[in-house]
Amino acid sequence: MNSSAAIADSDTPLRRRRKQARPQELLDAALALFVEKGFAATRADEVALRAGVSKGTLYLYYPSKEELLKAVIAHFLSARIAQAEAALAEVSGPVAPALRAMLSAWWMALYDSPASGVFKLVITEVRNFPEIAEFYLRQVVDPAHALLGRALQMGMASGEFRRVNIDDAVHSLVLPLIMLCLHRHSLGACAADSRLEPMRFIAGHINLVLDGLAQPAPN
Repeated sequence: MNSSAAIADSDTPLRRRRKQARPQELLDAALALFVEKGFAATRADEVALRAGVSKGTLYLYYPSKEELLKAVIAHFLSARIAQAEAALAEVSGPVAPALRAMLSAWWMALYDSPASGVFKLVITEVRNFPEIAEFYLRQVVDPAHALLGRALQMGMASGEFRRVNIDDAVHSLVLPLIMLCLHRHSLGACAADSRLEPMRFIAGHINLVLDGLAQPAPN
């Protein structure tokens, strides 16, 4: 084997690893730019440049900017919801402690990652992109609502939670946490508020809602 062939062979595993990592690099670059500049204002070649590839390479993985945004939503939110569904399916004891732990871990990790910017991105952009709005509802809102609804229904059936309107309870639980993520990427990015400690708020809010749902102890 000549030296050039040996070099090519030695490079093959590296190239393979680089190719495997490329979708994640493209999604990371796209999310960062979409949140910074907005979806409509971000050009595909800017995403490619941020990821260190050509625009042609970007289109090999994601044939349009809309498909790239769908992939961002699916990767950073839909996949996490699927993981939570699998965790809920394994709960065999009391629901409340498992739900409290799952929600706290999920939202703390989400808030502390670039993925928290997806909410701002979706809320500010989807009005002009109905296809993206429909995708977000189908892939994120509906499955997340159904997941939490099942968990609350399990708690009501076991007597842990009071009988309440499940849709209202899900909205009460989730919407303030979405607002926290929006705050981080809007006002929070411009001015610090010493009264708001995000991790404390997440834990406190989840406790407040779940404690409020708890069935009162018999007298």
